[in-house]
Amino acid sequence: MRNLALHWQILIGMVAGCCIGLALNIAASERSVTLTSGLPDGIVAAEVTDSSSRTVIRYRDDQQNEITVTVDPASQSKDEIRTFKELAQQDPLASQIYNQHGKSLAKQVGGWCQKIGGLFLRMLQMVSVPLIITSLLSGILSLSGKHGVGNMFKRTLGYYLSTSLLAILTGLLLVNLIRPGLQSTNAAPTGPASGQELHQTSLIDVMFAQLEAAIPSNPLAALTQPNFLSIIAFTIIFGVFAVRVGGTTVARIQDLTNAGLEVMMAITTAIIRLAPIGVFFLITAVLSTQGSSVFQSLGWYVVTVAAALLIHACITLPLILKIIGKRKPLEYARAMSPALLTAFSSASSNGTLPVTLTSVEQRAGISNKTGSFVLPLGATINMDGTALYEAVAVLFIAQLHYGYNLPLSQQIIVAITALLASIGAAGIPHAGLVMMVIILQAVGLPLEMQGIILAVDRVLDMGRTSVNVWSDSCGCAVVEALESETASPLAISEPEA
Repeated sequence: MRNLALHWQILIGMVAGCCIGLALNIAASERSVTLTSGLPDGIVAAEVTDSSSRTVIRYRDDQQNEITVTVDPASQSKDEIRTFKELAQQDPLASQIYNQHGKSLAKQVGGWCQKIGGLFLRMLQMVSVPLIITSLLSGILSLSGKHGVGNMFKRTLGYYLSTSLLAILTGLLLVNLIRPGLQSTNAAPTGPASGQELHQTSLIDVMFAQLEAAIPSNPLAALTQPNFLSIIAFTIIFGVFAVRVGGTTVARIQDLTNAGLEVMMAITTAIIRLAPIGVFFLITAVLSTQGSSVFQSLGWYVVTVAAALLIHACITLPLILKIIGKRKPLEYARAMSPALLTAFSSASSNGTLPVTLTSVEQRAGISNKTGSFVLPLGATINMDGTALYEAVAVLFIAQLHYGYNLPLSQQIIVAITALLASIGAAGIPHAGLVMMVIILQAVGLPLEMQGIILAVDRVLDMGRTSVNVWSDSCGCAVVEALESETASPLAISEPEA
């Protein structure tokens, strides 16, 4: 196992986790128990029926009151609960009974796997902030001349906006062709779907909030939160003005930054060696608790999102990588496979950033100057997969609600809103929820209808995060190729290596 390349180790861990998780879900996801003792104070009897798709908890208190609580991720009824976190908030007694006596073996194992896999994610989070600061600052300080930062920033931002727009258009095309909301038999929900308070937030308010976040009132507080948009903005400002000061000052800062980066890369490399184990536990946790039943009621929607993500990841981005980046897509994807597999299992772009930085520089051959500038910025503002997903989700909800497709004018509003909202999504708590509210408001759809897609959100989040990371990685190759052409005009006519 140790002699295998890292991406093969991660793939083996993922496959093993899938097999064990599905086996547990099939063989040990159901449990029914009747209890008359060992219950919380005030409860005289309880009955729990647990499965991967639905959990029912019935209990009787000492006043002979019969209480029934249902947890169903795919439910559309306002009277039922969708997550066990909501259960703990709404009925602590039922949650205590379930956690102590009612969990199926699959969910018990899945819970422990989630905790162990969470340790791996915490280690990645531990190095994320110092790695972003040292790598981004090192990249800025290594740029030649004070105009280099501006040129690279323009190319990077241009690439991110272009690929996000292409992703949204791909999603709109697929949702119009497949029309998942018109092929589903689901009825519209009758009340708030998630139990969470939905705030009426305009797109202008959100974008201005991102502008405020980019100017931190306290940079040290931004480090502790952490607020990645604030960290990146302040680091860029600090680096640019360090270059402008020049002389021995910038030399000292650069020496200190490079030394810090070497240490952080050493720590990151050691953590990445644990990726196969982390991926194994994270995948096992997801499949042992959710299985495949979660897709039954939303099958066409899942197919539409998955197909759109695949087209963008396997056709659009590889063409850009081949034509502009002058790289072979299959070889580049193989080099980035540790980052892509980690992104899929963790569903976190920021959490995957240390793996992405290591893969793009050590495996794909991208310079530190480019990778350390493009990737931290991309992890914050480049959300191809998320923007695509939000556009498809809103049109799917519109099809369910109205019984027909939104007109072209409304779809254009969806595209523009999804593009603008995705730029600042990473700096917003519960970014997917806030983005969805913004786009639903833009086309006049009821906000509570977003709850219908929550059942499959976690699994689709894994796919769209992988697309986000793949787009960031391709951006490194594209920006590096454009930078090389600018530095050497003759490079355009040279044959491809």
